[in-house]
Amino acid sequence: MNKFTRGPRCLQLLRSSTERKNTFHQTTIEALTGTIKGHDVHLITEAVTDPNWDDNCAFYYHRTRELIILPYNATFPVSLIILEHDIFTITPIKVLAPGFSFAPLGLTNMFNEGGTIEGLKFEVKGGAELSKLDDRYMGESRGVTKERVGNYSDELVMKGCIEVKGYGKFAAYLSVKLRKCIVDSNMVDFVYDLNSGLVGFSLDSLPKKGKLYVVEIES
Repeated sequence: MNKFTRGPRCLQLLRSSTERKNTFHQTTIEALTGTIKGHDVHLITEAVTDPNWDDNCAFYYHRTRELIILPYNATFPVSLIILEHDIFTITPIKVLAPGFSFAPLGLTNMFNEGGTIEGLKFEVKGGAELSKLDDRYMGESRGVTKERVGNYSDELVMKGCIEVKGYGKFAAYLSVKLRKCIVDSNMVDFVYDLNSGLVGFSLDSLPKKGKLYVVEIES
C-alpha cells in the first residue's frame, strides 16, 4: 500500500519442480486463461476518498502498455503461457468535475510505479472547488468507453500538480485531452491517446538529491 496507487499485481505461469528436472520433457505451449478484476485488489474500496466514486478503475498492462477502464467488479480475461508474466496496476478513477476524471499510475519502468508519486492536487476552473487527493487516495491498472472531451477554448479549465520521485516514463489516465505539460518550469513533450485516455511523458534523469520533480499539467 502506498500513497496514491495500489501495489502492482503480478501474474506468472511456472512449470512444476518435477518438470524442471527433466530437461527433455516436452511442455505444452497452450496458454492458461483466467480472469481478474479490480475487486481482487485488497482494500481497493478503502483506498477511495470520494464518497461519490462511480466504481470505475484504470487498469494498466505493463507488458503491452495498454490502458483500459472498467468497473472495479467487472472481470476481464488474462492468458499466460509457461514462464510468461504480466503486471497490472489498478487505480480507482477520481472524478474531479463532470467530464473531468484522473487516475495516477506513476513511473511505468518500475514495478512499484505508484510509489513514485509523492504529492498530487488538481484544480478545476469554472466554479468547481479544488480537488486535492490526500495520502488516503490509493489504488492499483476494456470496457467502459467514453468519448474523450477536449478544451478547445483559450480558457484554462483544469490544472494539476504532481510531485514525482525518480525518473523514467510517467503515465496516468486523464479523461480530457492534455494541452500542456511542464516539468520544473520547463515545457516537455507528451503523448495522449484519445482512445484510452492514457497520457505519458518522460523524466530523463534523477532529480537533484533530496528533490522531487514538480509536474504541472493543464487542459
